[in-house]
Amino acid sequence: MTWEHVLELIKSILTTQTGIPSLAVNQVLMMLIGLFFLYLAIAKEYEPLLLVPIGFGIFIVNFPLTPLMGFSEHGAPELIRFFYKYGIEWEIIPCVIFLGLGAMTDFGPLIANPKTLIIGAGAQLGVFITYVGTLFAGFTLKEAASVGIIGGADGPTTIYLTAKIAPHLLGANALAAYSYMAMVPLIQPPIMRLFTTPEQRKIRMRQLRPVSQREKLLFPLIGVTLIVLLIPAVAPLMGMFMFGNLMRECGVVKRLSDTAQNALMNIVTIFLGLSVGATMQADVFLSWKPLMIFCFGLVDFAVCTAGGILTVHIMNMFLKEKMNPLIGSAGVSAVPMSARVSHSEGLKADPDNWLIMHAMGPNLAGVIGSAAAAGMFIAMFQ
Repeated sequence: MTWEHVLELIKSILTTQTGIPSLAVNQVLMMLIGLFFLYLAIAKEYEPLLLVPIGFGIFIVNFPLTPLMGFSEHGAPELIRFFYKYGIEWEIIPCVIFLGLGAMTDFGPLIANPKTLIIGAGAQLGVFITYVGTLFAGFTLKEAASVGIIGGADGPTTIYLTAKIAPHLLGANALAAYSYMAMVPLIQPPIMRLFTTPEQRKIRMRQLRPVSQREKLLFPLIGVTLIVLLIPAVAPLMGMFMFGNLMRECGVVKRLSDTAQNALMNIVTIFLGLSVGATMQADVFLSWKPLMIFCFGLVDFAVCTAGGILTVHIMNMFLKEKMNPLIGSAGVSAVPMSARVSHSEGLKADPDNWLIMHAMGPNLAGVIGSAAAAGMFIAMFQ
């Protein structure tokens, strides 16, 4: 065999058996975006548990001719397509994540100060303002609802709602939600300082009362009853959330609770991240709507943060014991990061002012509030 034949054979293999000739500029751009999110997760430690699988999913799915998210020549779904279909399209993974979150959650601060439920509701202001704004930008009713929920800073709820009413926006919505959750320490402090005075940031709140184990045990049962009766559409999320919390508080299924908090949560997080990242193929993502979603998501999150703070200001007009308005920013559902940011800003104003437990009340209320908002949208459009 001559060198000419060898070169011709190599050329034939490269052009017919590899993806090199099919690699397009837009695919390379998406790979770079995937690498950027991997950088944020690994170097900056922004939500690494989600952004590592999401970033890698974006990176690998944009290689040409890869058997990952399409269908094989026999019509069977390919690898990650299985994860997406049975985990997200069938709405299993978001519900399982809520199960794990419930098992991790101590509702003590919310039970001790139930007024903070109002703050969690007020922090959903941005959801509905963004919903209206996206309609004017050319989004459909269902698309606008799926984008609006990003401001609640609750990734599983965003995925659950988007998969139901606007699945073609799933990748962009999920990535925006988790990106802004990761950037809570950067986005929230300037807004908190803008809507509060130095004197207000120094307000000290009385220590929360002790919460009995009986109260903690009854809360998930009473909570799921009220929520599901009022908003039936959100029963899958809130049912799993409260069931997880019941396992935690009942004390007789510690092995199940531990599994839900750790092993099960880790497994579904891997499949969730890969599936969401793999939806961001170049021909789908590189359009005006996903880019607008990131812009609206930022505004949405900022307005939700401001809405929680303003709610505390309004409540303080009627309360004898004033609340520190910094805890209002924790009304978004980024648990527990936004509560930590409220606490951190409080320490800057007064090094002896510990707000973390007070901020956890609105933070947990925000989880319920964002799920309730999603349930309202589902009831409207399904």
